[in-house]
Amino acid sequence: MKITSAKFLTSVIDEKNILKDEMVEIAFVGRSNVGKSSLINALVGQKNLAKTSSTPGLTKMINYFLINNQFKIVDLPGYGYAKSGKFHIANWAGLMEKYLLNSPNLKTVFVLIDCRHQPSELDAMMLDFLNNYQIPYIVIATKVDKIAKSKIPQACSSIAKFLGIRKELVLPFSSENLFGKESILEYIENLTFQNHL
Repeated sequence: MKITSAKFLTSVIDEKNILKDEMVEIAFVGRSNVGKSSLINALVGQKNLAKTSSTPGLTKMINYFLINNQFKIVDLPGYGYAKSGKFHIANWAGLMEKYLLNSPNLKTVFVLIDCRHQPSELDAMMLDFLNNYQIPYIVIATKVDKIAKSKIPQACSSIAKFLGIRKELVLPFSSENLFGKESILEYIENLTFQNHL
């Protein structure tokens, strides 16, 4: 797949504004500071489409991006930081849950995990949620440029083993050198092709 156009559509902070149309959606989720915005920017070939924050966990909204005028990338709030207060955390966590359960054209969720660290309890909870509601997902092991290239397969296997999933469900990626970009785009292309976009 070649991404030729990508533009910001809207941000949603209230469940009643969650978009519901006929367009396929691919969602991205992960702990704060895992490299979600950098990954989205790298995939679409733009430096500042998805905004990165110097304060991890600051974004508490759902951001929609229109890709190739064919499908949407959905940037879900990062999880793992509590500095903004319990009420806000409950609010955005609830928003993310409402999105995942009430978006009929959501085709898969990319769950980002830093390849250098063991998946967190929150990561495991996210996968349990997706499994429970039979929502398709793929795990992306981010920041693989931070480890030796020869250790990337081992890092992906370790993540898969910890989470109890097949190693084929873990894709390595680096936003610095774009390692793994084509594999992710190919996966997205297969999803969109299956839906005759």
